[in-house]
Amino acid sequence: MKKIVIACSLAVAGSAVFAKLPAPAATPEAKAKAAETAARTAWSGKVEAYQLCQAQDRVAARYRESAAAAGKQLPAAPTAAPCADPGPFAYTPPEQKPIEAAGAHSPPGTASSPPSTAQPAAAANPTPKQ
Repeated sequence: MKKIVIACSLAVAGSAVFAKLPAPAATPEAKAKAAETAARTAWSGKVEAYQLCQAQDRVAARYRESAAAAGKQLPAAPTAAPCADPGPFAYTPPEQKPIEAAGAHSPPGTASSPPSTAQPAAAANPTPKQ
């Protein structure tokens, strides 16, 4: 009996170890860092595409040279867009507006009339009789 109780208590304690904790709340600094990381990842993808484009151009040029040296007749080279160099990484974070400037506390428009009506509250919100 003792062994069963011990085994059950260990099983319950073991399941608590595998419980997942909620993610911490994102801070503005963490959001800014995530945005910069996303921008850097996008830039590195552009750099990789640029390097691939250059490598393909070199391979095509060597193939044409070797084919011309061997006396093969090749059709004219297709015209393609030149490789676009993404340049160095530059990230400018978006400007943060203060809450007041963002309009979070302001109503969308100017009030043209008071919110009250001539109708009595009992008529607008009738309460059921018990």
